[in-house]
Amino acid sequence: MSRSVESRFIAIISGALLVVVAPLFTLFLALSSQQAAVNLSEHVNLVLVTNSQALGKPLWELDTDSIHQIASMLVADPAIQGVQINDSTGKLNISEVDVNPADFRGLKSISEPIVYKSPQGMRDVGNITVYVPELGWFSALHQMEMAFISIFIIAILTVFGVAILGNRVMVIKPLLRLTAAIEATRRLGSRHHVDWRSNDEMGRLAKSFNEMQTLLEREERELKRAHQQTTEIYNLTPAMLFSLTPRDQIAAVSDYWLLATGYSREDVIGRPFSDLVDFADRETYRQRKAQGKSNGPAMEVTVRFLCADGRLMDVLIVETELGAAGASMPGSLSVMTDVTELKQSELRNHQQAISDHLTGLLNRQGFEAMLDRKISEADRTRTEVACLFVDLDRFKAINDNLGHAAGDSVLCQFVERTRPLLRHTDSASRLGGDEFAILIAGESTERRATELAQKIVDTFEVPFRIQGTGVRLSASIGLAFYPSHAASAAELLQKSDMAMYARKRDGKNGAQVYDPAILDQTRERAEIESDIEVAIAASWFEAHFQPIVDIDTGIPSGFEALMRMRHPRKGLMSPAGIISVAEETGSISQIGNLILEDAMANLARVSRLPGMEEAYVAVNFSPLQFEPGLLARLTGLLGHYGMQPSRLVIEITEAVLMHDNPEIRTILNELHQFGCLIALDDFGTGYSSLSYMSRFPVDIVKIDQSFVRSLTDKADDIGSKNRMLIEGISAISHKMNCKVVAEGVETEEQRALLRQMGIDYAQGYLFSKPREISELLSALSARQSDARFMAG
Repeated sequence: MSRSVESRFIAIISGALLVVVAPLFTLFLALSSQQAAVNLSEHVNLVLVTNSQALGKPLWELDTDSIHQIASMLVADPAIQGVQINDSTGKLNISEVDVNPADFRGLKSISEPIVYKSPQGMRDVGNITVYVPELGWFSALHQMEMAFISIFIIAILTVFGVAILGNRVMVIKPLLRLTAAIEATRRLGSRHHVDWRSNDEMGRLAKSFNEMQTLLEREERELKRAHQQTTEIYNLTPAMLFSLTPRDQIAAVSDYWLLATGYSREDVIGRPFSDLVDFADRETYRQRKAQGKSNGPAMEVTVRFLCADGRLMDVLIVETELGAAGASMPGSLSVMTDVTELKQSELRNHQQAISDHLTGLLNRQGFEAMLDRKISEADRTRTEVACLFVDLDRFKAINDNLGHAAGDSVLCQFVERTRPLLRHTDSASRLGGDEFAILIAGESTERRATELAQKIVDTFEVPFRIQGTGVRLSASIGLAFYPSHAASAAELLQKSDMAMYARKRDGKNGAQVYDPAILDQTRERAEIESDIEVAIAASWFEAHFQPIVDIDTGIPSGFEALMRMRHPRKGLMSPAGIISVAEETGSISQIGNLILEDAMANLARVSRLPGMEEAYVAVNFSPLQFEPGLLARLTGLLGHYGMQPSRLVIEITEAVLMHDNPEIRTILNELHQFGCLIALDDFGTGYSSLSYMSRFPVDIVKIDQSFVRSLTDKADDIGSKNRMLIEGISAISHKMNCKVVAEGVETEEQRALLRQMGIDYAQGYLFSKPREISELLSALSARQSDARFMAG
């Protein structure tokens, strides 16, 4: 170290001398030499010019004495070493030298021509040459200058020596002592101090080193105590702690780990930890690091641990890489927690989360997970999966009339009847309410699914027992198959649901296999639903009027307002599909209100015609329109157009009355007392239409057109039976002070028969088709004298 530091110090000083002093000294010598050379040249040139003029006459006259005398004078000059004089004729050659004339090496020659001014003019009579020495760097220096240079060199060498001595005393010596202390600390392990005291930087360095040694000595004692405490904590902590080497071998285990697992420390130290993991979970444990890198330095894995007594224990291992956590030691530290009870609780909670609490079947969440598994298995085995979507018909009526407890009882009874029909590979679930789904997979899937659907339908032939009485229900079932009908689990459930709704629209109580036409119908219904939404906002709905005429005279007594939708692109659309979709979506109430307002406005226009001042309009009302504010709305409309309440006939169907809703009954009574007339539409087609006439305020009975059309049927006795029914309805209605209207009259024969039966009014294409208001006004104006000519 001494040689290294000192040699580098000497090298630095020498380099500084070479870089700074040597160039300056060289520059000084160069400038001095250059200045001496200039001065010598100027002096020699002056001497030559002067003496060349003095030699003109002696050389012209060939006066050798004078020439020798001048040459001696020139040689006597310290700067001139030799003189040589030649005349122009070559007769005279005089030399004066201080050195050997034959040896002019190292001398510099300077010549000057000799000119003489004769009477004939200037004449070149000869040439003079002097020899002067070549000046070197030191030869140009004077004695004083050489003394100063010598003093300067001695001063530099003295400083150089003092610097080396000072470096050795002030730097090298304390460094050697510091090095010795460090080496002693390294070899012996004890903390040695540096014996050096001064107020300079080396003294402060020695003091800092001694303080550092004292601090390190204190920290070592604290580390030993901390290590002892850590070891005690590691072993006494009531947690299963263990440490692994970078190769996942057990490096240390806590006492609590040994107590919980039953192993001894000698049995496990050095063993790969994966040897203590259940064979089925070993690959999971080996892959923990790759899976846990994205979650930070801590890794979590749950495996089954093999205890010393052979029992398996579910454990959660949280492992921290010591290097990733900032520690200098390799390997990892892990905490192992017994989660056996927690795993069992999770399984119970998971089972509860995917199960329906009422029936014990899978709920929608469990069904979707099961459906994904069934489809994955079907893809592997190249088999099919059938999905049966089951919906109980008329189940809402049980909840509404008998209560939810009765409804729950029906659902449980349905599950009890269905469960024996399933195989152990089938999966049943309750999706919600009265909707169920059944999955069938494996061989002969389509045949088994079709047979199971029929068996489920057959189970409804036996009434369900509720509160000691029997209740009859039915089921609508939709079937779809993967991959024939669907490419995914969600699509399979959707297709089976669509098939079920198609079965409901076709009459319920049966099974329907999905067909692409169902999707077309669904899309068509979705398009109609979209059209309805736009039509309500854009006022596309119109009230077309069809006359209701006196059956004897054919003169219109009133009009039925029939809903039509005028689409800007599709034109006038049929109301049948619109009404069914509107009833499902609930928008029928908004449509009914729009038709009511348009019908009142149209009736006001018709009333301006002669003879139509007392005509009425019959408007169909859906159950959703019977709201508490209905009477106030009708009062406002009638008052706006200045009409009597008797000119508004409210047509209701069995759907309004079948549930005998007290609120609807109250509203109907209020409307009747207000003066509006109540008409019972499609009479004779319901389950208990006669009872409605006694329980509700009915003023007009409208016989369904299905009875009227079969009056003239001569193929069998249907016509005669319908005639008796119409006569009975007419007689009963008249006894109860109700007027009777026959719908769907299309021929004169039908009209004649109805007149014989005592029917009061008729409505049908025989008299007029439904017309928009402008066309109807034109027809009424042109044919007021004869209403029969209004047929379309």
